[in-house]
Amino acid sequence: MSEEIQLKREVEATAIPAGTKKKLMEGTAVVVTQDLGGTFTIHATAEGGLYRIEGKDADALGRKVAEVSGLESGKEAGEEEVWAVLKTCYDPEIPVNIVDLGLIYSMELKNTDGGGKRADVKMTLTAQGCGMGPSIAADARQKILSLSGVQEAQVDVVWDPPWGPQMITPDGRKKLGMD
Repeated sequence: MSEEIQLKREVEATAIPAGTKKKLMEGTAVVVTQDLGGTFTIHATAEGGLYRIEGKDADALGRKVAEVSGLESGKEAGEEEVWAVLKTCYDPEIPVNIVDLGLIYSMELKNTDGGGKRADVKMTLTAQGCGMGPSIAADARQKILSLSGVQEAQVDVVWDPPWGPQMITPDGRKKLGMD
């Protein structure tokens, strides 16, 4: 079990699974339950719930966030780099990236008229009622746009076909103890 810490400053957090924003005050007691892909899942002891804190706010937890990149300096992104950066995105309730969870249905990287690239991603969620869907999609979009040469990115949440545990990759199944 992780140790309880106090927030070093006020921070905006996202409630899990509702997806609503809430300000957590400096001094709030929290336990970091997941630190993956540049975001943190915390349990706010007094608040009685789980929240996601973005990597840009790592200092509120007394932490530094590692740079997330699957790209060599100066190299323009290709499909391999987009897939690599998608593997740094996590559902805050599950310690497996969205690619290995089988949430990414497709990814197309196309040249734009302006000389850059556009990434189009179709993804789903493990449950339709998950309020974190927009947050996970926005995280994926932001990370794709951080890649050199990618000027546009669209991440759409779709429901067809419905997600099922059979879509989890062998690596994901191993991490979840399913095999």
